[in-house]
Amino acid sequence: MSNSVKSHARVVVIGGGIAGCSTLYHLTQLGWTDVALVERDELTSGSTWHAAAQVTQFGGNQTMIGLKRHSIDLYRELAADEDFPFYYDITGGMRTAYTQDHIDTYQHYIGMAKSMGVEMEYISPKEIKERHPLLTTDKMLGAWWDPLDGYIDPSGITLALARKARLAGASVYRSNPVEGITKKGSRFGTGEFIVHTKNGDITCEKVVNATGYRVNEVGNMLGVEHPVTSMEHMYFLTDNIPELEALDFQVPIIRDPLDDFYSRQEKNGLLVGVYEQACKTFGMDGIDPAFTKDLCPPDLDRCLENMEGIFERLPALQNAGIHTTINGPITYTIDGMPLIGKIPGIENAYCAIGLRAGIGEGGGHGKILADLIVHGECEWDAWCLDPRRFTQYANTEHTCLKAIEDYQNEFHYHLPHEHRPASRLARTTPLYPVLDQLDVAWGVVNGWERALFFKPTPDFEDEHSYRFTPTKDVVAKEIEALTTNVGLMEVSGFNRFSIQGEGATEFLDSLTCSNIPKKVGKISLCYLLNDHGHVLTEATLAKLDEEHYWYGSAAAAEWHDLDWLNTHKPDSVTITEMAASHTILVVAGPKSRDLLQSLSPRCDWSKAGFPWLNVKEMTLGHAKVMAMTVSFSGELAYELHVPNEQLYLVWKLLNEAGTAFNLSHFGLYATESMRMEKGYLHWKADLIYERNPMETGLDFFVKMDKPDFIGKKALQAQLEKGNQKQLVTLVIDCDLAPAHSGDSIYHGETLSGTVTSGAYGHRVNKNIAYAFVDPQLSELGTEISVEILGEKYPAIVTEAGLYDPKNELVRG
Repeated sequence: MSNSVKSHARVVVIGGGIAGCSTLYHLTQLGWTDVALVERDELTSGSTWHAAAQVTQFGGNQTMIGLKRHSIDLYRELAADEDFPFYYDITGGMRTAYTQDHIDTYQHYIGMAKSMGVEMEYISPKEIKERHPLLTTDKMLGAWWDPLDGYIDPSGITLALARKARLAGASVYRSNPVEGITKKGSRFGTGEFIVHTKNGDITCEKVVNATGYRVNEVGNMLGVEHPVTSMEHMYFLTDNIPELEALDFQVPIIRDPLDDFYSRQEKNGLLVGVYEQACKTFGMDGIDPAFTKDLCPPDLDRCLENMEGIFERLPALQNAGIHTTINGPITYTIDGMPLIGKIPGIENAYCAIGLRAGIGEGGGHGKILADLIVHGECEWDAWCLDPRRFTQYANTEHTCLKAIEDYQNEFHYHLPHEHRPASRLARTTPLYPVLDQLDVAWGVVNGWERALFFKPTPDFEDEHSYRFTPTKDVVAKEIEALTTNVGLMEVSGFNRFSIQGEGATEFLDSLTCSNIPKKVGKISLCYLLNDHGHVLTEATLAKLDEEHYWYGSAAAAEWHDLDWLNTHKPDSVTITEMAASHTILVVAGPKSRDLLQSLSPRCDWSKAGFPWLNVKEMTLGHAKVMAMTVSFSGELAYELHVPNEQLYLVWKLLNEAGTAFNLSHFGLYATESMRMEKGYLHWKADLIYERNPMETGLDFFVKMDKPDFIGKKALQAQLEKGNQKQLVTLVIDCDLAPAHSGDSIYHGETLSGTVTSGAYGHRVNKNIAYAFVDPQLSELGTEISVEILGEKYPAIVTEAGLYDPKNELVRG
């Protein structure tokens, strides 16, 4: 590990903790050996060295399960290296359950893990006691059990990864702080970076920020403020405990949502970590440059509220001395998930940051990032980790409030449709206070407040559960009112770009496998593929003029799609972001045309004058809107794209005129139900880059006779091999709960697929799911089963678009 640096490298990784060393290792495993890592001090001198270092398979989605299992397999392989031994103990681990929601959460995760080839189980209080005799099981209903849960030497695994990378040809430079970064050329140009270090400059093609709690020191060098902050976290180590010494086995790791703690055996004592409500952020006003391989002052008084319950849960602690308290910073993001992937807005810049559970997940994080750098995708769709899932609202203060909330809820797992209260109102439209007076239940999409449903009474609560709740009946009534008369919905934050300039048509046509609109005033639904022929994104293209288009996509796709467009656009084309300047109002239902016509005496809203899949500037009262005849509900519907300065005006006009047409309001839950009935797909649920468009059922939109488009050659090669999976629509015989993303599909006893989306279809009165299954099971009428909350329910493959399959309603 020489102090002198090489002048050039293909990739420079900044940061010598688990994230940086894992990324370096995995790059070399993919054949990229001209890579370098620079560390300001010693390897592992950040959060890595003091980590409690538990390694579990528990994950909130299949990507997280996959990367955690990869970590375990990799760690076992490296720990078995006789030339570089370090400890790695697999003891098994459990997460305790005290409520039905806990049980349902664990049963869902267990079922989801099966699709990833990972076996877990749910155990009884009796089994809990047998596996951990020191634990009091009062009030416990059971526990999730992971047989491969364990703990590892955090420095040992990190140094082992660095060692293997160096043996493969990588360079590692310690005691060499980065002092600046220069991007040659434009932010989206192909120019190189110059990483200025204490011991010299390194010119590289790609740069990786993996700097732990110093993330924004390096981020600022790139002109970026990452949504990452740090929390102080404490655990303590006890003296020897006689009850442990008397056992002939190690007790398993426990994680407890009642008293917010975890515990594992450490020699003949216990390590106990606490997630206290009186938690504390770290480094908000900067970090002392001398803070390296260092700790914060111990402060167990913050944990006293938790300690009483912990000592009752583990009575042996009452007589055990505490010999060491560790209080060190760990990083958090807005949603508790790390940021692994492309840094928004800067070509060839990547990050592996915000690693709350860095040691346990670090092997998988490095694999994913290396795959993204080398291949542009990995084997699992990694959107849940993508840094571009947070956009301009995600400042440091916002992140801090969400980090505190997430820390305080470490073992309180998110339930379906749960939107927690911290840092809310980050992005609102002018209609927010108006809708709020109508007793809206609010959710969040890319920071935007969006109406989920309208409460029947002010005190109605949206219960969050994996099961059906009373909200189901509220949503049914919203849909019934809409389908009988006319409904109105605000769609805040919908991603919209104005794309224009010489070459705009050729540019957009080259991006998509679909046909773009040829005539001014027409709309096309288009699919963009990545270089591997897999589904990248879905976009609605509206042609407003020659060489002028509006591009619309999912609200969450804002920075994801902008990066892709900027990477490929010619200099003659300009892209203007419009998500914050315009808002959509959806008018849907059999009386929607009549309502709009009543406000537009000089405009023609008829089927002949304004047919399906058209766009036209229209007047409502004295307001101008860009109207589109598209429908996500499957009813006769119109999207009104309204400048925000006239949003309240248009809302008021529609509501006043709507009285004569029995106008009602509906929200996101109703839309989700209706889109499932129509066979419409959701980005990053059903539309993922693990699958190509044919596997996703998008054959109609793929035009292989086009001269060329991004991903065409790769897609052609896949078509010659045949589909590996096929997206199907299922009707499930289950009245207990909808299917949830990740639920496993069985044909007999054979695991054959996984659910992507599920919801109850109120117009067809069926429990509907979409799922990727083995192709031989995609025939209509095939009988399979879906595992929901630990039980298998019969299901049948049915046609997509159960409601109005001929699209007679949307055509008007």
